[in-house]
This record gives sequence, structure tokens and C-alpha cells, in this order.
Amino acid sequence: MSYIARYQTIEPQTYIDLRVNCGLSAKTVKAATIGLNHSLCSVVVINEDNDEIIGMGRLIGDGGCHCQVADICILPPHQGKGLSKLIMQKLDKFIQENIPETCYINLIADGEAYKLYQQYRFKEVWPASRGMGYTLKK
Repeated sequence: MSYIARYQTIEPQTYIDLRVNCGLSAKTVKAATIGLNHSLCSVVVINEDNDEIIGMGRLIGDGGCHCQVADICILPPHQGKGLSKLIMQKLDKFIQENIPETCYINLIADGEAYKLYQQYRFKEVWPASRGMGYTLKK
């Protein structure tokens, strides 16, 4: 199989399906539409054999002071092939070319994913800072 990562927005339903099929939380169409429309940068990984979008990643935030890497995911049959690294390379290129050097860029790494992000200058902030979050859904 041959893959390519490129800057591209995706449809809300494609975004929702990718998240769910990769084990991330589901989003409503309304939430996906709003979120995708406010992305600073969106990257997709495409299986060139059939033009299927099999992965994605985004940079969100205000683009000046605070940004967050979000939604890094690859469909399970395509995992373990370095495709998350392709996404991060594209996001990192965008960050280096477009984001001010004083911008604070963060992410939340699940499981062993922190090893990937360390390659792109991310480091743990604990104990100086503690990540926190919540959703409105009960």
C-alpha cells in the first residue's frame, strides 16, 4: 500500500467516522462542523490505492498565543506503519512556517503516543503543570 499525507479539510461525517473507528470519542455533526471550520491546519493521510482517508490530525487554537495538536488518529488496519509520524511532520511544518515562536503548543498523549510527540519537541509538563479537561456531556 502507498500513503500520502496532505493538508486537506474533511467532511464532518468523515471526521466523526474516523474518530469513532479509531477509538476516539464520538462527536455530533454540529460539533464536528464547528470544530472543523475553526481548524488552523488539517492533515489527512490517504491510502493512494483507493483514495480512502485513513487518518487525520489537526492544529487548533488562536494561532498566536495558544495552539493544540488534536485528533491524531489512523484507522486500525493501517496503524504501525509510521503514518502518525507523517501527520506530525506536516503539522510541524505548518507550525514552523506559520505560528509565532512564543506560541504555547500543547497536546494530550494517550498511552505510549508520547514517544512520537517527543520527537517534535513536546515534553511532559508535570509536575509544573497538570492537564485537566471536561466535556458538557454527562
